[in-house]
Amino acid sequence: MTIKIPTISKLKEKLSLPKPWDNVIIFLLNILIAIPIFIIAHQNLIDLNWPIHIDRILLFILLVVIIQLILRLVKTILILIIFLYLISLFYGTIFGGYGFGRVFEDYKYMIYSMSENPKPQDIIIEKLLPFPNKSKIIDAVDFANPKVRNFALYATSKHFTTSNETGDKRRMIQCFAIFKEIRNHWNYVNDPKGREYIAYASESLQHFSGDCDDHAILMSACIKAIGGTPRIIHTGGHLYPEMLIGNKNDLEYAIYLIKEVLFINESENQEIHYHIDERGQIWLNLDYTATYPGGRFMSEEILGALTFN
Repeated sequence: MTIKIPTISKLKEKLSLPKPWDNVIIFLLNILIAIPIFIIAHQNLIDLNWPIHIDRILLFILLVVIIQLILRLVKTILILIIFLYLISLFYGTIFGGYGFGRVFEDYKYMIYSMSENPKPQDIIIEKLLPFPNKSKIIDAVDFANPKVRNFALYATSKHFTTSNETGDKRRMIQCFAIFKEIRNHWNYVNDPKGREYIAYASESLQHFSGDCDDHAILMSACIKAIGGTPRIIHTGGHLYPEMLIGNKNDLEYAIYLIKEVLFINESENQEIHYHIDERGQIWLNLDYTATYPGGRFMSEEILGALTFN
């Protein structure tokens, strides 16, 4: 008895999809790959200002042609990889892991984040100086105070309550709800003349009034009270709060939330501003001067950072 070993050509034939489905799948993959590459190229290449953006149209067509040729060259192995990938997504969808829904969401957030062209500002650690009034500010961020905790809970139950997200994404939405509630009521009032007055977060809740450090303390305390990670930035004549977003994927989701779901009007035609620390973590601006999370920095030179882990 002899065992027939299939030849390479026969193996390729078995793995290949019947026509025209192979071309259809390759074309769909082409478009999915070409869109993010085109967005990156569009943001980094000089705009030639041709009529009706003909240069960008030609660029997209060129990308589609090149990617189409590459995908056709690796068509056989590509079909096998796609098949295994789809099986894993079916498994994740059925058993609650990484499935088709998550893939769609991640791609959507990535595309939106790229198209919005956010503005990062790196922190140069060597320039950081001792934080002024550090011990007083740490004490003033009294996140465990029942008044602070109850207000934070109130804000999360007042704004953006229709989301079905869980875990870190849900907490991000709730932190944005806190930002909105404080931003809507904050009244800037100077300190007493010749004196630096640092109000406890629980104290500022009474009138929602104070200067920049009072706002930063209140915002940080409320975010910390619901499990978020805030920090206060010192720029010399100004203090403002930031919240930890996470990594690049988390930033993509945050940008989508701000621009498309939660702060549509406030962020229209605006940029998202954030800092990247020395560990690659992303921090979003929550200053009282911003009408949406990630608004423009009032002052960008960072002299100190006080983090509340």
